[in-house]
Amino acid sequence: MPTLTTVADWTITASGDTAAFTHATDGDWAPRVWSGRGLAVAEADLAALDKALGEVLKLPVYWLARTRRGDRAAGEAAVWSEPRYDPDDEFVYFAGPCRTEEPAAGYRTASTFAIDLVHLRGLRIRVAAYRAGPGRR
Repeated sequence: MPTLTTVADWTITASGDTAAFTHATDGDWAPRVWSGRGLAVAEADLAALDKALGEVLKLPVYWLARTRRGDRAAGEAAVWSEPRYDPDDEFVYFAGPCRTEEPAAGYRTASTFAIDLVHLRGLRIRVAAYRAGPGRR
């Protein structure tokens, strides 16, 4: 049975080894995904994403997935790139293991995307580090 968590504009459904993230906003401020290559989130939405990731990391389904994976590198920040802010669109870009059901070249608006549970901790580390940087929220 899937575990459902809702934080701010994010709804996360965790099941098996995967978390599906759904964002309430469509249009210009919706997350962008280059399936298999990366994720972009509006800078203004990073605090809510950070909180949502933290809530998922507390769930038993996350820890069960890490145990099943048995990978020492699971949860490491290294699977995600250093965040890159684009001042033209006010999005923060993270290269890493994010995917959609309909892969396409380039970043595309995606109201729902998936990430393996074992990679959520690494993304949270990158998001938190970016937010803690000089002049960030």
